[in-house]
Amino acid sequence: MNVFVLNCGSSSLKYQLINIKNEKVIAKGLVEKIGENISYLNYETEAENEIEIEEKIKDHNQAIEMVLEILQSKEYGVLKNMNQINIVGHRVVHGGEKFSGSVLINEEVINALKENIKLAPLHNPANIMGIEVSRKLMPNTPDVGVFDTAFHQSMPEKSYLYAIPYKWYQENGVRRYGFHGTSHKYVSERGAELLDKDYNDLKIISCHLGNGASITAIDQGKVIDTSMGLTPLEGLVMGTRSGDLDAGIIPYIMKERNMSIDEIDQALNSKSGVLGISGISNDFRDIGAEADSGNKRAQLAIDIFCRRAKKYIGSYAALLGRVDLLIFTAGIGENAISVRKKIISNMDFLGMEIDDKNNDCRGKEVKISSENSKVDVYVIPTNEELVIAREARNVVEDHIKDVIKEFVG
Repeated sequence: MNVFVLNCGSSSLKYQLINIKNEKVIAKGLVEKIGENISYLNYETEAENEIEIEEKIKDHNQAIEMVLEILQSKEYGVLKNMNQINIVGHRVVHGGEKFSGSVLINEEVINALKENIKLAPLHNPANIMGIEVSRKLMPNTPDVGVFDTAFHQSMPEKSYLYAIPYKWYQENGVRRYGFHGTSHKYVSERGAELLDKDYNDLKIISCHLGNGASITAIDQGKVIDTSMGLTPLEGLVMGTRSGDLDAGIIPYIMKERNMSIDEIDQALNSKSGVLGISGISNDFRDIGAEADSGNKRAQLAIDIFCRRAKKYIGSYAALLGRVDLLIFTAGIGENAISVRKKIISNMDFLGMEIDDKNNDCRGKEVKISSENSKVDVYVIPTNEELVIAREARNVVEDHIKDVIKEFVG
């Protein structure tokens, strides 16, 4: 059974074709700069065939068409025909409160996703576009929506409600939703496997540190708190996002700098974070190089990023009561050796201690805690696409069982 996983951004398309029986990636790639003068399509297979195409790709419809053509091409293809795609799994950023799990997509679901656009205006429109194109090009293939927010739906009210007028929650849906759910789900479950312990017995802190970053506290398989909120803006300092800040800053700066609410929103999402502090980049490789050469603002950006992450780990340790496993994942978490060390430094009072030799790794599944550490600390590369493929298979199989049961009954 082959699952075609689609992750549509506003001008990009990530894709993987996965044989879900053995969980092997048959082909994968990325389409970037869709709608611009020059677009880039990258494609590679398990047989190590790799191509890159540069041409104008006007929209997601054309992008997906091109990917499907390459998948079936005589020279580079891995499929004989479209019928070998059994399911399409879609990453959807925001499911709101309507979806606590993955769902088979129909018109009712699409309408619900459109209602949630106001909660994720930068993400859901692109996700919906990918779904609509997939249904058009593969009308007989089931589509499944897998939500970034779904894993966090186990949070209790005391975690997801804000101290604001209650009707803002009742009437406007203002609450903590959380994001990066598929990543936190994958690495936490994988961590339990590596420890050879029951996932439902563990207390885990999962740190997804990339250009977008979030930390999640997981108690016996359920999320009890997470750093992102109504939107992906809350929480950690990120590449271009501010993370937590005093809400009073917004009206103050609007008056002081004569800025509109849209300008403030853009500044907090696109011009803040380590980019705003360093004035250099949102890429930790660039910032790290500048810090090593003596740039004080670059070093300050790293220090603030690590301090915020340390604060969340400490607060979640307090909520959990103990920590069995701490996980680093995503671009920074998997590759930034010095950042991991800085975050965990002086955390031995919580039973967390890094082994410098083990920590000297990038992009690998490695235990980096010392022998004296009471908490197991791991680097676990994330695999959101595999989670989406698994979820998509399970939804379709459950649907088939329900149909058979109804028919027999």
